Amino acid sequence: MSVRMTNAGVLGWVTDKARGYRYQATHPETGLPWPAIPDRLLALWAKCAGYPHPPEACLINYYGGAAKMGLHQDRDEEDFSAPVLSVSLGDTAIFRVGGTTRKGATRKLDLESGDVVVLGGADRLAYHGVDRILPGTSDLLEEGGRFNLTLRRVTKPV
Repeated sequence: MSVRMTNAGVLGWVTDKARGYRYQATHPETGLPWPAIPDRLLALWAKCAGYPHPPEACLINYYGGAAKMGLHQDRDEEDFSAPVLSVSLGDTAIFRVGGTTRKGATRKLDLESGDVVVLGGADRLAYHGVDRILPGTSDLLEEGGRFNLTLRRVTKPV
């Protein structure tokens, strides 16, 4: 991966060669719980997600100027009726989104600092990725780059 990542929430998304992609309640190196999801992000979820249960995970990705992320689906959660809500902060990303098959047509969107995207309903499993970052398009981060905060409900509500 060309992005650096961490998490907030009761579950964090992690990956390694031994066990692959998964959610877990503690940081894989420190063994400590992830910090809480900030109240402002929980309020944004309540306003925009259209889902009655709170997110359990906030994946925090940092994209430097050369970082990108290939087309993928978010499929590690138990309940696909819960949306994925994404917040962009910092430099503009060229975001690509398509349909629910890898071979489907895609379109590009410029995601600027402050933009929020919700993948829900029929688009919950849309393939998506970041083609590139446009360095110098935001002065939010002194060193440049972009943070993407992705809120997810991981488990099925009881």
